[in-house]
Amino acid sequence: MVAMEPLDPDMFADCPPGLPPIRVGDKWTAKIIRCLESGPRRFTELQRPLRGITPKVLTESLRAMERDGLLTRTAYDEIPPRVEYELTPLGRSLLEPMEASCNWNRRHLGELLRARDSWYAGIDDAGTVQAGIVHAETVHAGTAHAGTDARATAESQPSR
Repeated sequence: MVAMEPLDPDMFADCPPGLPPIRVGDKWTAKIIRCLESGPRRFTELQRPLRGITPKVLTESLRAMERDGLLTRTAYDEIPPRVEYELTPLGRSLLEPMEASCNWNRRHLGELLRARDSWYAGIDDAGTVQAGIVHAETVHAGTAHAGTDARATAESQPSR
């Protein structure tokens, strides 16, 4: 084995402590950004393509994105009331890295799922890792073949 330099204990010193400043890794933020890519949208317009999101979770996500400067909320003094959400320049700046992530997913999803299936194939019904494979992740007893669950989720997502 080739000797490697030890990791620098200060390698993350420039990163802010605590939670990351952006929420793109959560379930809904990236999808909301995509929905707003072409221009302002109303709450009900956002709900349609975001199947499965509850009004409460959509409201919380939109508020957090507004707080973080990713979008603006404009309430119009009309009857009936009208509210629109629109990406800010900061929110738009995430479109390019998100596209790179989508491209990576399109190119490598099959490979990732095969690796996951292979890993899960080495786990018995009790959740014990077999064949001398040591892995840091915990497999919860009673969980169906997670590779299948991940594939179904990944394949149900619209490609960009």
